[in-house]
Amino acid sequence: MASHRRPKQPTRARVTVLTSVAAAAVALTAQSASAAPAKPSKDEVKSQVDALYEEAEQATEKFNGAKERQATLEKEIGQIQDQVARGQSELNELRSVLGSMASAQYRNGGIDPSLALLLSEDPDSYLDKASSLEHLSGKQVEAVQKIQAKQRTLAQQRQEASGKLADLDATRKELAEKKKVSSEKLAAAQAILNTLTAQERAALKDEETRASRADGQRVDLGDVKGSGRAAEALAAAKTKVGSAYISGHEGPNSFDCSGLTQWAYKQANVSISRVTYTQANDGTRISRSQLQPGDLVFFYGDLHHVGLYAGNNMTLHASNPRGGVKYESMDNMPFQFGVRIG
Repeated sequence: MASHRRPKQPTRARVTVLTSVAAAAVALTAQSASAAPAKPSKDEVKSQVDALYEEAEQATEKFNGAKERQATLEKEIGQIQDQVARGQSELNELRSVLGSMASAQYRNGGIDPSLALLLSEDPDSYLDKASSLEHLSGKQVEAVQKIQAKQRTLAQQRQEASGKLADLDATRKELAEKKKVSSEKLAAAQAILNTLTAQERAALKDEETRASRADGQRVDLGDVKGSGRAAEALAAAKTKVGSAYISGHEGPNSFDCSGLTQWAYKQANVSISRVTYTQANDGTRISRSQLQPGDLVFFYGDLHHVGLYAGNNMTLHASNPRGGVKYESMDNMPFQFGVRIG
């Protein structure tokens, strides 16, 4: 019979080695699976932060527009409410005059049916019938017609006020929403910046300073000089180089982009609107080749950013929370068109 040999069993030492290798492999696999994602580079951080700043500025300009509409609506509502109050007082006086007529007739032996409206439960509807009665005197007809006209005016004013109050409520909700969006984008940008080391943040700031002289030094603005109010506006804006960018601020110590341009022109005794979208229509649109110092320059397809043309392809603008008010090459942003004020 053929003999059958039993397979050789692994030694204790071999088992120990195999077990150790398997454990190490499992540990390496687990470590690889749970490893943190690679830290974004400085350039990637800058790109992400710039995108968030742009989104925040879009929300900021919409916030500024809603804030401006709120102020306008509040003013209009106040004026209408004043008109209603005065109209109601005038209506009461007209009714008092008609009441005097009724009293006089009563003392003389009875009330004309047309004046019974003063004693009816529904004097307003009775006015329509009373005005058609032929036996009213001339003065009575005139008094009734005045009351009717005043009632119609008051009804229209109350309806207008009601509509504007509804608009105001919607505008206030939009304000809160846009402010929340802007704040969230800025907070997200700051959180990303915080992932950089102090050395990386310093290097990023140094790169940006070299690219766009935030301090206003060694900026070649060329030989072309502005004129008139535009030059005055640019001169005023130059005094604010280095000021902080804060959403919704319009000076004198901190600004957003349209807040700076509005403030600058105000110093030149020129009134322009508050937000980029309306400032784009505050003057005459011009091409890049036509720009003169002090003209407004607009960027991005939706026109959410504006600055002042400073000369030699440079803009002076309230850039973002990291850069503040500074000079910057217009090539750094997608230019759309210029606007000449006045």
